[in-house]
Amino acid sequence: MIYVITLSRTLPSLQGSEYQVLDCARHSETEEWMVIYRPCYGEAGLWVRPAGMFSESVMTVDGEELPRFERIGD
Repeated sequence: MIYVITLSRTLPSLQGSEYQVLDCARHSETEEWMVIYRPCYGEAGLWVRPAGMFSESVMTVDGEELPRFERIGD
């Protein structure tokens, strides 16, 4: 499966927090694609999430299905 993720963009999550996608990398053992990102709040440490999980939709408490992250700005 191929994932298209825009790099160096700020993305809001369902909680309203913004994150900056820095790069994509492969897991050394599984070769699964991972997204490297940082929150635009707090200590802003680096985080990694599987690309499939990063780009999936999630269910809200109201039962609405929404993308986990959405692109904002250019």
